Amino acid sequence: MTTKQISIFMENRPGSLYELCKALEEENISMRAMCLAEAEDFGICRIIVDDPFEAVTALKDHGYICKITKVLTVEIDDRAGALVGILNKLGSLGINLEYSYAFLSKKPEKAYLVLRVLHPEAAVDKLQGSGIRFICQDELQELFED
Repeated sequence: MTTKQISIFMENRPGSLYELCKALEEENISMRAMCLAEAEDFGICRIIVDDPFEAVTALKDHGYICKITKVLTVEIDDRAGALVGILNKLGSLGINLEYSYAFLSKKPEKAYLVLRVLHPEAAVDKLQGSGIRFICQDELQELFED
């Protein structure tokens, strides 16, 4: 019930995100979600794609340092306060959220939240039966089809 996120090490300089996106475009890889975090000299770009193994291979061929990390992706209602319910469940079960970012799809009235927790499989086990809908890697493509 996890999805695979690619973390890419990048220089923090003008044009570096453009170069990354251009490399993905050249390889015909579509990002579904992206999160960019920076420090003074470098940054980490985290992306969700349909085929992470193909993307990592392509990125490494373009000289990028990257790795795949398991994350949780959950479907939530696209409405005010929907995040509060997820955060309450995580906190009540003692699941620490390291970072998170969100994306939308073509599915109306739904949003998707990417959650990075220390032990994703254990978190899924704790959250089973809580009403949270997890999106697995294979379901990502379906979110963007007409």
